[in-house]
Amino acid sequence: MIQYEKYLNHAFSMGIDIVNVSRFKKKPLNNNLDFYKKIFSDSEINYCKKFSSPYEHFAGKFAIKESVIKAVLDKIPLKNICVSNSKNKPRIKIDGRLNKKYDFIVSISHEKEFAVGVVIAFRK
Repeated sequence: MIQYEKYLNHAFSMGIDIVNVSRFKKKPLNNNLDFYKKIFSDSEINYCKKFSSPYEHFAGKFAIKESVIKAVLDKIPLKNICVSNSKNKPRIKIDGRLNKKYDFIVSISHEKEFAVGVVIAFRK
């Protein structure tokens, strides 16, 4: 359980993104590995590959990455944002200086056609 009270006196910003899953379905993983490696870490790719419908999960992780960029209003390469799962909850880690500047609350939802990511970034 996240303790929201610790964030009450912090500045925050929010990002949201919706992704059409077909953007990833049109690029099968086996034929487009270079494309996926530009966006996702090896651990993210391996996580998505575990599912019978990996493209919903790729779209969800992509939506979260885009939401992070919108929330922090900074240019971050997509590959530098790692979306992992801990106890069935998405977590964000950013390579570099921004990881020390922000805490994140993340929500993700996906189904056959769309994935949505919402990120609230709290300045530490």
